Amino acid sequence: MNATATAPIPRPRAPQFRFEDVPRRWFGGAVSTHLANGVNLLFPAGERFFVRSVRHYMKLIESDPALRDQVRGFFGQEGRHAKAHEDQVVVLEAQGFKVQGFLRAYEAIAFGFLERIMPPAARLSATVACEHYTAIMAENAFKMGLLEQAHPVMRDLLKWHAAEEIEHRSVAFDVLKKVNPSYTLRMAGLAFTTVLLAGFWTAAAIVLLVQDGADLEEILAELKTARENHPIGKRVFARGIREYVRRDFHPSQNTNDGLATDYLTSAGIA
Repeated sequence: MNATATAPIPRPRAPQFRFEDVPRRWFGGAVSTHLANGVNLLFPAGERFFVRSVRHYMKLIESDPALRDQVRGFFGQEGRHAKAHEDQVVVLEAQGFKVQGFLRAYEAIAFGFLERIMPPAARLSATVACEHYTAIMAENAFKMGLLEQAHPVMRDLLKWHAAEEIEHRSVAFDVLKKVNPSYTLRMAGLAFTTVLLAGFWTAAAIVLLVQDGADLEEILAELKTARENHPIGKRVFARGIREYVRRDFHPSQNTNDGLATDYLTSAGIA
């Protein structure tokens, strides 16, 4: 199945955000805020890795104009996501969070070392798995109303990002399917990505929580609530793996385009 030929071309948008208005705990408690901040820290370098991984194969998709145009839209969207989250990191630092040490370690391991030793097909496969997880997170954000308690600026940032992740959810997958449709390669990318994403996300959240000053009792109570109400392991990772291991899986099987369209229309940026 290939939905790219008939899907709208992803259109890069550039909404503006006043991050200086965002408080330290913009998502209620410390745990929910820093779980969100933690994955946000991964986005700038991660999004640029996705672009590099797909761009490596541009010559091989030039014969497919529909896919080529989809890829160019994907590049534009991911580049703007990276810049917006980078701007939010600057505000985190202004609030007193020291994140550069974590970011240097993350980028050195993930991109200074692992990216260098991985063959291009493995990098693309990892990108496809990451795109699958982010599309699931995006869908959950809309369907479950997960962002309704967030500060309006961060809510707008994350909903815009989520909508565009849904829009381009099939692009990297279709590039991989065209250049190397190996099921084994796809599963290797899923395993690699699951371990690294969970590990770096957890590490980033811990770094921020330690600096936040929340006491242990508060953190444990919030973690208990989060596990009961919004279990990331079940709703993102377990669901993502269950879907992705199907041999006939394609991202377009998750028919969530309306979630993106409805938000972008209501925000005036459709």
